[in-house]
Amino acid sequence: MATGCIQLGNWQHAKFDRKQAAQKLLDARGVDAPITLGSSPVDAEALRSHPVVVRGRFETERQFLVDNRVYREQAGYHVLTPLRIEGSSMRVLVNRGWIPALARHADIPQVATPTAPVALHGIAVVPGSRFFTLGGAPASGAWQPVWQNLELARFAGSAPYPVQPVILQLAADAPAGFVRDWPRPDERFERHLSYAWQWYGFAASAVLIWFALAWRRP
Repeated sequence: MATGCIQLGNWQHAKFDRKQAAQKLLDARGVDAPITLGSSPVDAEALRSHPVVVRGRFETERQFLVDNRVYREQAGYHVLTPLRIEGSSMRVLVNRGWIPALARHADIPQVATPTAPVALHGIAVVPGSRFFTLGGAPASGAWQPVWQNLELARFAGSAPYPVQPVILQLAADAPAGFVRDWPRPDERFERHLSYAWQWYGFAASAVLIWFALAWRRP
């Protein structure tokens, strides 16, 4: 039991460290000059949390909504729209922000998207790759307008064109977006440290109880 509690404590402490490191990286790179996204694939890790700019035209054929995104206790979606980068066949997925869900959640909201070229700026985000997804795989060739997770590898694997390996998280003052009150990477990170110490405390208690019981044995 004590070993299991220590492992859970280490897991929570690792989450604390990751969130703290992500915030430090964002703070450090946030003051750098923005990098222009072009036709050449970027190094995702080198560009993580870095300001980026891009010009191009939105394409709504493979636009999708990421479900179960809550803003101020209201259910909704994040809008992900591919942008064809000006002068190339390269696309980049743009997270345009949050929109509310309709009263009947099965109904899909209509999303207004500019048809003219746009100049965008924001932060390069490298999304996670480990997800638990409910339901079966989509029918062959069928496009799903609502996804449970932001799976960039899935999108790039199904797209008939090259895709940059980062998401452009649209800045609050950039055009063509919705609600963009993006959470900090270290938001509520201190709770993980608190949980870690709780698990370590459980481990210590288990050891003390074991010693106490062993001492009382005849």
